[in-house]
Formats: sequence, structure tokens, C-alpha cells
Amino acid sequence: MPPATQAPQSPGPALELLVHGVGGTTPQEMLDDPRTVRITGDATAAIYRRAEDTDAEQHPERYRDRPIPEAYCWSNLTSGNGSRALWLLLLPFMVVNLSHWMRPTARSRTRTVRLYGVLVRLVALSLTVLLTAAACEVALDLAAWQCAGVPDCSNQRSWLGFLSTAQGGWWSQPGRRLALAALVPTALVALLWFLSNRTWSAYESQRPLTGTEPDEDLDPAPAPATTGTGPVVRPALGRPGFWYGRRLVARLRAAHTAAGFLTVAASVAGAAARHDRAVTGPVPGIIGRLIEAALVLGGLVVLWVVCRRGRSERRLDNRLDRALITYLPGAALALLVLAAVYAAWSRPGWASSGALPGDLAFSVITLGQGTLVVVLAVVSLSLYRRTPEPRTVMYGLGGPVVAMLACALGGVMSGGVSQRVADWLDGPGTPGMGRSSVIEGPPVLLSWQASVIPVLLVLLAVPALLLLVRTWLAARALEPEIDRAYEDERPDPARTRQIARIQAAAALTDSAPWILGPVCGATLLLGAAAVCGAWVSGQVPGLAMKGSGPFIESVAQAAQSTGSWMVGLGFILFVTWGRRAYRDASARRTIGILWDVGTFWPRAAHPFAPPCYAERAVPDLASRMSAWTALTRGRLVISGHSQGSVLAASAVWQLPAETRGRVALLTYGSPIERLYGRWFPAYFGPGPLHAMHRSVHCWRNLWRATDPIGGRVRLDEAPGPEVDRGPLKDPLVYGRTREHPLPEAVLGHSDYQADPVFAQERAALLERLDPVLPRQADGEDTAKATRAQGSSGKSSG
Repeated sequence: MPPATQAPQSPGPALELLVHGVGGTTPQEMLDDPRTVRITGDATAAIYRRAEDTDAEQHPERYRDRPIPEAYCWSNLTSGNGSRALWLLLLPFMVVNLSHWMRPTARSRTRTVRLYGVLVRLVALSLTVLLTAAACEVALDLAAWQCAGVPDCSNQRSWLGFLSTAQGGWWSQPGRRLALAALVPTALVALLWFLSNRTWSAYESQRPLTGTEPDEDLDPAPAPATTGTGPVVRPALGRPGFWYGRRLVARLRAAHTAAGFLTVAASVAGAAARHDRAVTGPVPGIIGRLIEAALVLGGLVVLWVVCRRGRSERRLDNRLDRALITYLPGAALALLVLAAVYAAWSRPGWASSGALPGDLAFSVITLGQGTLVVVLAVVSLSLYRRTPEPRTVMYGLGGPVVAMLACALGGVMSGGVSQRVADWLDGPGTPGMGRSSVIEGPPVLLSWQASVIPVLLVLLAVPALLLLVRTWLAARALEPEIDRAYEDERPDPARTRQIARIQAAAALTDSAPWILGPVCGATLLLGAAAVCGAWVSGQVPGLAMKGSGPFIESVAQAAQSTGSWMVGLGFILFVTWGRRAYRDASARRTIGILWDVGTFWPRAAHPFAPPCYAERAVPDLASRMSAWTALTRGRLVISGHSQGSVLAASAVWQLPAETRGRVALLTYGSPIERLYGRWFPAYFGPGPLHAMHRSVHCWRNLWRATDPIGGRVRLDEAPGPEVDRGPLKDPLVYGRTREHPLPEAVLGHSDYQADPVFAQERAALLERLDPVLPRQADGEDTAKATRAQGSSGKSSG
């Protein structure tokens, strides 16, 4: 008698953890069931299951043919009520924070990497000073100094009556007006501190689950491993402290808050000190000099704090520099109060005339930002040349270009507010244009900067037109390929053109650097020209070009007026578009991907940037995967769409090696390589992605040629099974058939689950995971089963 054949062991329970992308997908939509139950989490981010699957672990026999579906919903971390549209006012801060993470791959260049981080943090500090200076320009210069000092202006504004020199009241002295108006920028800085502190408590304070910290990391940017099966290197995103930047954000928040208060204090005390030095009055001039010296000392301390320390990621850093974060903003605020008292000291003969000397301040900020961006570009090129990667955008200059964009956005927002307030206060006149103006208006430099915007738009039209022509030609070239792909169908020229246009338009994503780079380069040159024009002429462009000929005069005046209205309109559109994006799902899907990319990264450069939702989402996902695999010893497929695929990959990097061996990764519509790999090469470049491929048990990526966001991972040459599958056929059906009597939509970036390939690949991933026995109720039985089954972790490499 032959020996009895043993019954095959049943694989353990399988879990599919779904992570949605941009757009705020509901758990009912993700699980395709109106009855869902929250398993763990809160109203902000939570794990959901179908109601009938809540006890799935107790009945694994029900799920032999399919995995247990769970949905992780994180949309409330980035969206919610309409008031969050105000976060768009922090857009320059978010953009400059992005540039910190865009540095090229670097190996054995620790000092250069630190220099890169210091330069980005200095650019971020300049944006805080610029925003505060713009608030001082509006409240102190335009309202309190200029309009309240001119009866023709203050008499038309009843709310300025008690400050008017015509009234002769206690507040009519210029110093007292400035001290009172300083409450506006002070309140703005305090609001930024409050928002940053509140989000810091909710996001940066989310510690990873104890016991899930991964093994120690090695080189943060390993070299691509295309052959061999050497040791797996953990990338930077796998570091224990990567998603826990509490200490750095607290330090930067203290420094930026102090910088804001010091900027206001300098605006208030500077005017009074200049008056006391010019005339002999009741206030000793030494007081103003002492306050100015204290302001310089405070500025040096702020610079030291910003440059002294960067991120600490190799371990969970739970320390806080409590003395620094408490006393630095407090000392700056005390100095501001002292400056306000000093300015409010009675000076009977003091009268305000002209404008506060803000041209020098804005010129220094502009020149400083341009210099920092140029030095940052030199450092980036040095890093790129040491470790060149062909897919990196603009030869490693993505960070400096984005930093320049942040400075341009800050200039547009600050100049737009100043221009619009000046026009409103001046009534029918045009500030800075001479006799028709009641007030002198904002600094001349802001008018010059506004005037170059129409020129920049004209320059932008050239690459935009070239891209349109290129896209049209690409669509024509794609038409024969599309007909061959649907060779069983009868060709329809209109249908073929539609699919070709969508594919060609989707490819425009890869051309974005060739628009952004030249535009930012032109912005740098035009900004330098604006500073030179303001310094040389001392007048707004419309007056500076007088006598240059009728044509040049008319062009200068048109550029000045058009640019002034455009910067004001742009500021208004920031708020209106942002509010619509948080209320209208379709608008959110349109611009949401860029916003979610910006808020994915921790606040490493600017503490007032919108909070990083990944500091909550990544620990959530890593903790859920660790907890479920530890309790059940079962198989797990984490399935991420779009931005959810980036969160899924980041969470897998955070897992211990033993847990990663029981996890499969399924991504679709993923921007991991197409967007993150090209723009953030140090963190998603070839080295980290190869390390991911070799460390996770198995990985599959689905993509379409019609998808403008997702794309290939480009790891097909790596050891182990192929990662990419695609391009998937889209649309699935070319024309009308009996089964599909209506035309099928081109899905593009959405509904990957509708493709039969999705279910096939998910099943294949589960089969490739080693079968293990489910955890028994008895601990002894569990230990026996584990010993009999053996380790389930394998590397695909």
C-alpha cells in the first residue's frame, strides 16, 4: 500500500488593504458596499471593512477564494471644510518646503547635503520675512503713515479718522499711528504660529507604534542594484525618524515666529530712530540705536537657529529644545513691545510725509533670494555630477527651480496685496504716478516686479505653443498604433483620433520640466532687471520711461497697470480656487494631485507650510500591516492607487524585514517613478526603488498610456519577477458591440479595478506569497504551526 497522501495545507487568511488616491474616495466606494464599519481610527483617517467582514479572522474558511478587503481612508487629512482653502495662502511656504526634498542623489557628500538643506531653510526664512514685510507695508506704510497723514485720504476713510493729522488727537502723531498699526502684522505672525503649533500637535506628534521600528538604515541613497542578490539597503524613507520631525519643526517655528516679530519691530522702531537722529527732540537718540542693535542681535540668533540643525531621522528624536522654543519668540515679542513704546513716545514736531523707506528692505530681500537660489543651483549641479541619474529632471536643478518659483509666488502675493490696497486707498488716482495720486503708494520695486509679469506671460506662450504643436504631431503619429492595437475592430477615424489625443495629452506630464525651467530662469533674470530699474530710476515704470518715445511710454504704462491688476487678481484666485477645490470634488481632482504632492513631505524647511498628512498616514498603514500579520500570520496585499501607492510604498519601507516578507505590493496609476522618482531622486530614485523591489516579497505595477499621472516603475531589468504590466488597453472596447452597445469611456487615471487584469494580478500576488497557517486560539498550537510551517518571508530578488 502506498503511503497516504497528505491533504494540502490551506493558506492562511489573506488581506487586501486598499489605499485611495486624490479625490476623497469614500469607504463605500472603495469596498463597493453601502454598509461599512470602521475597524480602527478616527474621523480624520480610519480603516473600514464591509459589515459582513468584521469577524473575518474568526472564520478564515469563508475567504479561501478571495482576500478580506479593507479600506484606509485618509482624505480628511488634506480636505474638509471650506476654511482649509486658506491654506492656499501658505502656498509659497509649501513650495519652498518641496525644494528641500528635491536634491539630487548623493553618496559620501554629507557636508554638501547639509549645505543644500541650510540654503533651502534660508530661502524659506526670507519668505517669512517677505510676507511680514508686505503686511507691514499695508498696515504701517500705506494706511497709518501715508493715508492717515494726508487729510485728502483720511477724510475719505471714516475708520481712519481718529488717526488723521487733521483731527489732532492723541493718535495723530506718526509714531503712535505706527505702534497701533503694528497690531495687524503682529496678529498675522501670531496666527501663523498658532496654526503651525496646532497642526504640529496633530501631525508631527504622531509617533510610530512601539516595536515596529525597522532595522537600522544604511546609505540613504544606495546605488542601483541591477544584478546580484546582495544585502538589501534600506532607503531614507525607511528610517525610524523620517516621519517624526517634531523637534525640527518646533525649532523652525520658534525661529520664524521670532523673525516675523523682529521684522515688525524694525518697521516700527526704524522710522522713530531715523527721526531722532535727524532732529534734536525729547527722546534720546541712544535709545533708538540700542533697539536697533538688539534687533540685529536677534536676527543673528534667528539665523543661527535656522542654520544650526537639520532633520534627525536615524532614530526617534523625542527631545524638544524647550528653552529655545519658549524664550526666542518671547524675547522677540518683548522687543516688539519695547519698539512700540519707543515709537509712541511723544514727539510734537514729527509729521509723516512721503512713504516709509521700504524700497531698501524689499530690494535686499529680493537680491538675497536670488543669490541663495543661484548658490543652491551650484550645489545641486555639484551633487548631480557626482551621481548622475538620467531620469532626474533638469540635471538636478529641480530644487533651485522650485525654490525660485516659491520666491516668485511670494512676490506676487505680497505685491498683489500692496498694489490693491494702495489703489483702494488712493481712490481714483494711481499711486506713484504723480499729481493725480493722493498718496505715494507702495515701494517702487513692487511696481517694477508687477510690470514684468506680462512680459513673463508672453515668454511663457512660446514653449506652450511648441508643446501644443508637439502634442498634435504626437497624436497623429499614434493613430496607426491605436488601429493596430484594436485590429479585430473596424477602424473608426473619430474614435482613433479621440484615443490618440488623450494619450498624447497624457504624455505632457513628462514635458512639465521644460516649461517650468525656462519660466523660472526668466523670472530670475526679470526680477534682477526689476531691482536694477527701481534702483536706477527711483520711479515706477510709467514715469521712469517718460521721454523714451510714445511707443515705449505706452508699453511701460500698459505693463505697469496690467501687471498691477494681474497680481491682485492672482491673489484673489488663490482663495476662490482653493475654496472651490475643497467643496467641488471635480475641481479637487484637477488640482489635488499637486497639492497632495506638496503636503506629502514633512515640514523640513518651513514650519508654516501646510501640515504633512503622511506623518499620520504612513505610521497608520505600517502599524496596521504589522499588527495584522503578527496576529494572524496571514498574507497581505497592500493595494494603492495614485497618491495612495506612494503612501503604500512608504509604509512598506517602514516595516521590519520579517513583516515585509509577508507583504505584496500592488500599485496602479502610480506616480512613484514618473513624478516622485524624477523630481525627488534622493528618495524615490533608481536606488531606493531597486531596494524596494528586492526587499518586498512581490510587487506589481499597472499603468496605462492614457494616464496623465501614473506610469511605469522601470524596474524590469532588476532581478526577480517583472514589476510593470502595461500599457493596459484603454478603452477596453474600441467600438459598439452587443455586449457594450454604448461607447466605452477612456478611463485614464481612474477605475483600474474595472480592468480584468487587476483581479488577475492580485490573485497572482497572493499565490506568490508563501501559504501559512492561521493563528490558532491556543498559543501552544500556534507555536507548533509556526515551527512546522517555517519562515514565510522571501525576497523577490
